Amino acid sequence: MSNPWIAIGALAVVAVAIPLSMMAISSLLRPRVPEQGKTTTYESGEVPTGTTRIRFNIQYYMVALLFVVFDIETVLIFPWTVIYRNAVSRPEVGLTRILVPMLVFIGVLLVGLAWAWRNGAVRWVRAPQRESTRPRES
Repeated sequence: MSNPWIAIGALAVVAVAIPLSMMAISSLLRPRVPEQGKTTTYESGEVPTGTTRIRFNIQYYMVALLFVVFDIETVLIFPWTVIYRNAVSRPEVGLTRILVPMLVFIGVLLVGLAWAWRNGAVRWVRAPQRESTRPRES
């Protein structure tokens, strides 16, 4: 009659012992060559120049947000297909009862994509010559 907590405790000990032993062995075996570049803020050994404030293009964040939205869409569609496949085989559940909510969901996402496309959220680079060749509105 063994206790299941013994296996969990043994796993915890191994999970802590392996990384600690790896760090101890690497600290003993690594070469010690002190340099000024190794003590700087950046790990690359490069001496930092300039300010730490860097301006990023907002398009990076817009693309990331759109990716997250449509990635979550994919995560929600996969389980729905499994439920849809099981529900089709049951005659008491109507096809409309299963299909309409997912079509509404996809429709809302398509409206969101159309809005983002129309407002230029998916355009990576705006061409300056297009904006300059437009006639001015008075």
